[in-house]
Amino acid sequence: MAADQPNQKWAGDISYIWTREGRLYLAVHLELHSRRVIGWAISDRMKRDLAIRALKLAIALRSPPRGGVFHSDRGSQYWSHDYQKVLREYGLQSSMSGKGNRHDNAAVETFFKTIKAELIWRRNWETRHQAETSIFQYINGFYDLRRRHSALGGKSSLAFERQAA
Repeated sequence: MAADQPNQKWAGDISYIWTREGRLYLAVHLELHSRRVIGWAISDRMKRDLAIRALKLAIALRSPPRGGVFHSDRGSQYWSHDYQKVLREYGLQSSMSGKGNRHDNAAVETFFKTIKAELIWRRNWETRHQAETSIFQYINGFYDLRRRHSALGGKSSLAFERQAA
């Protein structure tokens, strides 16, 4: 799924990170035009509020126009009444992957592969807080700001957005 203009299409998913305290779940929402992480949240539980917090952060950051599309897999967090209610409240359309089709959400899957290769698999965290701090620094200080994307002609997400504006 791709977008020709900003804030047309977003995508989201959830993955997990191991720490010595246990699993930590990371929900992200990407803006598909620039591949920028526009919303994310972390929790020790993979429940609907995790996905909702990431969505609300994305909405606060981007103020999307009504009619935009949010794409996800068929996880229960995204099917939940509460999550769908937030989408409707802001006039966003829900789109979900076909059953068993992991390629429908390729941009988010690529993000998770990238953050795991560049950060997560290189570290062992004692605490969830240490992992959360590192993820925050990676997303806000590197991934959106400086990491170059082949899909964006070798530009970072923020540089691509500035050029498109």
